[in-house]
Amino acid sequence: MFGLFKKKSELDKLQDKYRKLLAESHTLSQRDRRAGDEKMAEAEEVAKQIDALKAQQA
Repeated sequence: MFGLFKKKSELDKLQDKYRKLLAESHTLSQRDRRAGDEKMAEAEEVAKQIDALKAQQA
């Protein structure tokens, strides 16, 4: 209840974006393989950002 107005960290935002991109990639790959691959590439870039952020925190 008290976390209702808590702001998301940068890591949480990136993880949400990663999940959305993976879901979009999956749905697009069923219709248009090239578009699905492009979304997957975007998701990989976000994954690299997540890894870099985790490395900074550790």
